[in-house]
Amino acid sequence: MVAGRAALVTGAAQGIGLAFARLLYEHGASVMLADRDGELAAKAAAELGDEQRVAACACDVTSESDVTAAVESTVDRFGRLDILVNNAGITRDASMRKMPLADFEAVIDVHLKGSWLCTRAAADAMRRNGSGVIVNMSSMSGKTGNPGQTNYSAAKAGIVGLTKASAKELARHGIRVNAVQPGLIRTAMTEAMPSEVFAAFERDVPLGRAGEPHEVAGAVLFLASELSSYITGAVLEVGGGRRM
Repeated sequence: MVAGRAALVTGAAQGIGLAFARLLYEHGASVMLADRDGELAAKAAAELGDEQRVAACACDVTSESDVTAAVESTVDRFGRLDILVNNAGITRDASMRKMPLADFEAVIDVHLKGSWLCTRAAADAMRRNGSGVIVNMSSMSGKTGNPGQTNYSAAKAGIVGLTKASAKELARHGIRVNAVQPGLIRTAMTEAMPSEVFAAFERDVPLGRAGEPHEVAGAVLFLASELSSYITGAVLEVGGGRRM
């Protein structure tokens, strides 16, 4: 589906980002795993597969120079950049009353500013090819809002706006931009919830269960491939029907 293409995935050293990188690799792409923890990214890359098709780099997505270097490293290593997955993210949950300004700014910076910086840098490289695909990770929190996550919900809603605006700007260059909004997905973060809270969330899912990282990765793969060649500016929900 993506054979012969070169991908850059941010926040790819572990968890759901690594699931994205793994599925793209399994379907033929060369993949650069970018992560703030460069050592962990390098370890994940070594375990993933063929070193000719997998590499890693340290990248703080809030740093313009780091983002530029990650894109350049991908092009230098694989000869081109065809796919960007903006996945890097953090949480700093608290009620609005108790949330320090620094925690609001940190979440906005990583999710929204980071996605903007990566989109801008990747688009410059993709223009040279006359094509490319960018997949941004939003969240159902950005659609409906979550109490205790005014920072995260605002950032994820902002990513939808970024997706649609950049899709309009970049379409004439043959670059598609879409977003994925996961719902309740079984990750280290959600499994750290109290079991009764997780179970209550799960009861709200019409399909009756939490999703798995590979199920979100499947949506990313679809949007990164030619199967979605006439889709841009779209937001694909992967939430088992929760909050539809």
